[in-house]
Amino acid sequence: MKSNEDRGLVIRVCLHDGRYHGVSDWPPAPARLFQALIAGAGPVVAATGAVADALRWLEGLPPPVIAVPHATLGAPATFWVPNNDLDAHGGDPARVPEIRTGKQVRPRLFDARIPLVYAWTLSSCAESEARAREVCVIGQGLYQLGRGVDLAWAVAEIVGAAELEALLSAHPGRLHRPLLGAPSDLDLACPMIGSFDSLLRRHADSGRRFSSEGEGRKAKQVFVQPPKPRFLNVGYDCAPIRAVFELRVDVDAPLLAWPLADASALVTRIRDAGADRLRNALPDRAGDILRTLVGRPSNGATTGSEGRVRLVPVPSIGHEQVDLRIRRILVEVPQGGRIAAEDVLWAFSGLHLAETGAVLTRADDTAMLRHYGIGGEVHRTWRTVTAAVLPAPARRRRIDPAHRRDQAKPATERAEEEARAMQAVKQALRHVGQTSPVAAIRVQREPFHSRGERAEAFASGTRFEKERMWHVELMFEQPVRGPVRIGDGRFLGLGVMAPARVNPAASAFRILDGLAENADEMVVTAALRRAVMARVQSKLGPHGRLPILVSGHAADGTPARSGHLAYVFDRARARLLVVAPRRSYGPQRDLQLVDSALADLDDLRAGSAGRLRLGPATVDLDNDHLFAPSCRWTSVTPYVVDRHAKRLSSDAALIADLRSACARARLPEPQIEVLETRGVPGVGLVGRAILRFAVAISGPILLGRTRHLGGGLFTGT
Repeated sequence: MKSNEDRGLVIRVCLHDGRYHGVSDWPPAPARLFQALIAGAGPVVAATGAVADALRWLEGLPPPVIAVPHATLGAPATFWVPNNDLDAHGGDPARVPEIRTGKQVRPRLFDARIPLVYAWTLSSCAESEARAREVCVIGQGLYQLGRGVDLAWAVAEIVGAAELEALLSAHPGRLHRPLLGAPSDLDLACPMIGSFDSLLRRHADSGRRFSSEGEGRKAKQVFVQPPKPRFLNVGYDCAPIRAVFELRVDVDAPLLAWPLADASALVTRIRDAGADRLRNALPDRAGDILRTLVGRPSNGATTGSEGRVRLVPVPSIGHEQVDLRIRRILVEVPQGGRIAAEDVLWAFSGLHLAETGAVLTRADDTAMLRHYGIGGEVHRTWRTVTAAVLPAPARRRRIDPAHRRDQAKPATERAEEEARAMQAVKQALRHVGQTSPVAAIRVQREPFHSRGERAEAFASGTRFEKERMWHVELMFEQPVRGPVRIGDGRFLGLGVMAPARVNPAASAFRILDGLAENADEMVVTAALRRAVMARVQSKLGPHGRLPILVSGHAADGTPARSGHLAYVFDRARARLLVVAPRRSYGPQRDLQLVDSALADLDDLRAGSAGRLRLGPATVDLDNDHLFAPSCRWTSVTPYVVDRHAKRLSSDAALIADLRSACARARLPEPQIEVLETRGVPGVGLVGRAILRFAVAISGPILLGRTRHLGGGLFTGT
């Protein structure tokens, strides 16, 4: 709220069960609250007197600020209800079962103790005060919000500006602020002038939906749809104004490369210099400048994150050999903040950083931001570039460098530390308002990029303990849009995440438990193939035909000539892979069907290999040895020749068959070094080899007769 507003109207809505069944909107739109107030007052009472005057006054106010608790989607349930089409069956109530249709319900779940808050600013006049008091009385009659099962009650009050700001800052959920005319991904219906009268008109016309035309045998019943209510779609959570600044010694000089581990020191130096420059230009706005740029008022207390300017280091990424140094700074200014965006950007434009010689220069090229998911595609898998400062429970036990051997941690303690860190990641996601469900979390101290820095390196020169620093990988259930930043140091350049380049045509699973010792690869992959086929068949129904991609057979039962799924048991990394063919055969919907069928696979019964408990995993195209480009590929699992050429030695036969297999897979012709050959009764010639290509080849490489069950697997070296 702006400081010159002296009053505010606040309506707190509590839902009895901590569930919200409304469809398509979260948070519940102000229009829903407006309709709930009318329903609570009763349409007849609301249409006359002071109640009507108060509601017409409320619809004319600017859209409210909304604060809601963090919510997650509950489990979906399908209810079979009658479709409104009984006339098609003669109007016979006994035939209702013939017109039932499935209606899926999936509520949002949250802490029922945390209210939904709607806050309007009021002008300082007696009429506004009187109307607001009447709305407070009307709010006492509210009894539901959303669907009929969402029982609720409301408490409304008029508060001062300082109290209103403190209330919103202290709310443990997420704030949503409106901004008219700005582009937004969140549009909510809000009351406008005329909304109240349109709702009364709709209520009255709903009782006159059916009328008769004609007389006698020619008489027929006519249905007239009541008019729609009038609401205004308002953008909430509008994207901030973004500007990229480059670090240069001179306008015409090359970009200055700042060390990655000193990201926090760089951001702090730029933030403080920009705040000083802005305070010198606007001395009467010193308090607002401290709140907006530094995150604290002039008295030194801390404030919430709403309305704060974010300075984000942009390390150079996007290529395997890039050095990950910082050459750019992204400045994000929330729209509708205390300080105008143009003033904030002016404070950083041409800013000289003492002791470094660097000057911030406004850049027109923002292509690097796409590597951080800004302005581009959405992604499921994200990894930290600068380490995240996780909440206190994620703290590792410190080991004295002089007693590393005596104080070494056993594997159980390390596992417990990682488990606490993963829980802390979930807490950090709630702090930033990221509500998308997370399918998998990985934490480690080592960087995810070959030229990155270990997590503890980012603590130097900061107020954060190095034991709370972690590198984090997140895999969301659904793709999310960038930017993604987590942790307590997110306003100081830490916890910056970038989307990982993963293989879209491979499903990966970590084996968490249950694998028998010396389990046979073919037993595991055969069990995985059966599970995939069964799960896809369940998606298609009993009469659906498995696509060739899954079955590997044509409609007449003959082996398919086109490619189909391969199943891999990666023993070294304790994981399973379902890999689509290199070339795309069949409709894209077949791949989507497989991905959907495997979304919740967590249990695999593999006979003598054990009952495997699975968890989701990712495939990193840049670093995974089975997928990353390489010129040298070495056998992991035995290669079984397709045809044993006669009158050749076993080594020569293996080489000839491997060359043919590479040609069929459309790989360049390699140089082949045979490591081993042997004959297996009932199988044929089996061997291992090293393939050397003239150029780097991306994996996976699966060759030979058993390639679809993980045989003939090669790893890059």
